[in-house]
Amino acid sequence: MQLSNVSLLSAPTSYTLGGMQISRLRVSCALAGAAALALTLAVSGCSSDSASGSASEPVVQTANGSVAPPEAPVRVGVPDFADVIASPNVTIVDVRTPEEFAQGHIEGALNIPVEYADFTDQVSQLDADGTYAVYCRSGNRSQTAVDQMSAVGINGIYELESGTNGWAAAGQPLVQ
Repeated sequence: MQLSNVSLLSAPTSYTLGGMQISRLRVSCALAGAAALALTLAVSGCSSDSASGSASEPVVQTANGSVAPPEAPVRVGVPDFADVIASPNVTIVDVRTPEEFAQGHIEGALNIPVEYADFTDQVSQLDADGTYAVYCRSGNRSQTAVDQMSAVGINGIYELESGTNGWAAAGQPLVQ
């Protein structure tokens, strides 16, 4: 059997698919369109509009003035986060490194670094029915922390969407 040398330039410019002729250009365009759609969906799936897929909901205060825990974790801006942490029944959790915590943190916060191997063990010891205010530097690590906290049954979480960067930019205090 003898094979002839075939160059890409002499390759057919169309294919038959179920009796239809499809040009290489159309195939390329279809693949490019599918790739663009997949990329758009992937990027929008990485947005930080909500934690754990939950929609934003308003901060609800009970009759005695304390903050009610949300049914599912919710990301909030600086004004709502300030309202949340003003409530005496809220545990504030800073998930940054001890070094970052020492440079400045929200007053009254516990430091439980999300990047430590024992993070899940530490948060497992928290009251699953409690109300938590969770933050990091920019809002990225706190998303990971909230996911891990939810995985161990803690869902009453208000997460600061902009972290200490947004907190300080809004003129809110950090203590050392």
